[in-house]
Amino acid sequence: MNPVLEVAGLNIGFRQDGRDVSAVRGVSFTVGKGETVALVGESGSGKSVTALSTVGLLPDSAKVTGSVRYLGQEMIGASQAQLRAVRGNDISFIFQEPMTSLNPLHTIERQLAESLSLHQGLNGAAARARSLELLDKVGIRDAESRLSAYPHQLSGGQRQRVMIAMALANGPELLVADEPTTALDVTIQAQILALLADLKKTEGLSLLFITHDLGIVRRIADRVCVMQGGEIVEQGPTADIFANPAHPYTQKLLAAEPQGRPDPVPADAPVVAETQHLRVWFPIHAGFLRKVVGHVKAVNDASLTVRAGETLGIVGESGSGKTTLALAMLRLIDSTGRIAVLSRDIQNLAPKAMRDRRRDMQIVFQDPYGSLSPRMTVAEIIAEGLGVHGLEPGRNRAEMVAEIMAEVGLDPATSARYPHEFSGGQKQRIAIARAMILRPKLVLLDEPTSALDMTVQVQIVDLLRDLQRKWGLAYIFISHDLRVIRALAHKVMVMKNGDVVEAGTGADLFANPQTDYTRALMAAAFGDNLRP
Repeated sequence: MNPVLEVAGLNIGFRQDGRDVSAVRGVSFTVGKGETVALVGESGSGKSVTALSTVGLLPDSAKVTGSVRYLGQEMIGASQAQLRAVRGNDISFIFQEPMTSLNPLHTIERQLAESLSLHQGLNGAAARARSLELLDKVGIRDAESRLSAYPHQLSGGQRQRVMIAMALANGPELLVADEPTTALDVTIQAQILALLADLKKTEGLSLLFITHDLGIVRRIADRVCVMQGGEIVEQGPTADIFANPAHPYTQKLLAAEPQGRPDPVPADAPVVAETQHLRVWFPIHAGFLRKVVGHVKAVNDASLTVRAGETLGIVGESGSGKTTLALAMLRLIDSTGRIAVLSRDIQNLAPKAMRDRRRDMQIVFQDPYGSLSPRMTVAEIIAEGLGVHGLEPGRNRAEMVAEIMAEVGLDPATSARYPHEFSGGQKQRIAIARAMILRPKLVLLDEPTSALDMTVQVQIVDLLRDLQRKWGLAYIFISHDLRVIRALAHKVMVMKNGDVVEAGTGADLFANPQTDYTRALMAAAFGDNLRP
């Protein structure tokens, strides 16, 4: 039997800035009937470009040579009519971020019906019945009411299930899943992986799964193709690749998991920050007079302490209140309860007095792309806080910028460049340098590694650990990645729906979680039995 997909000698190039750039070179692999093949590699390795080439979705500027055959039919050089007959019908895609793939102005029903009408000629009641069947198949509860919802009214996991329903609408032979779980919480990620494994079994699907996370590959893939710099450097059965990786790059990827445990905190380490009975409730207004008719209870009764040289990890799913708690501690949103930094209550400080305290409290955000101004040079970005809080006596700005850049592993000679000239990991180092140049005592880190490749994630974790060791920093580390929390955190707080459901030392919590919710998080992060 012919493979469902057969790629042979694929080469893809682009014209950029007046020169030819090679994105993919000599890539060859097959996907058999009912098989899951994973394309694995870091950002820029050529995974997504390879997948898009299977149905001619690359821009006109792309130069593609080689062969891509779907059930023996050549896709390279095929007419637009041939490609349209295959796209969404025989080969369907699920992308990483459903909010960029779903139309925000159309209901879920309309978006499902569009595909059904286009490919199957279903309209009206027939399309609605098929849409309900699809939503039920992908595990969306109360499908009838969800048909009239818009994408923003659904959770991240629900939006991804809708994307899967749309991909399944026309009974495809091959499903291409491009990082479909990267933006999801660990528990939702586990549910989506289990759903894909079940659909593969019941629908007889073949699956091309693109990811940079080898933990996912181990759970779901039959075979693995490891990509680096546009080439497949190693491929084979999943069990063989994991047991005996031959290529140094594969070995590097497999070893790319945060290692070690945090250094012990001295017994006499002073408390840097604490909260007592902190609460953040957002009022709900209704009626002509905008009366308060209720509250969104984002954080309920959160009490914590963190000492010099100590890391408090805060974990939980999206919407649990993690980031809201951090913003309240920085007095960036209103709250009630006690907030103390360096033994001083800051809850009721006047704006000017609060501004003076902010030098001791800095924050690093999840997405360096969104938190760095594209119009400022790296030197200007890093030094921005110095303009607000003043230089140290006897120091000049350029000297301080060069020193902190070297400290976070950046070349000071690149300080005149702009953010777009740096990789994702380098951008996050810039964000860290911006926070650290002020020599804060408390640093809040809001998912600082979740948008990064695994090898870069390890580098950032090691950097944060080194900076903490050198300067005695107190960290509050917010994440849904329990592997990172286990490597960095001395204490862990678990949040759900605004409540602290469990708290304790990292060692105790990971060894013996007390609540069902914490155990569910652990199983989703470290479980290894999702394959059918």
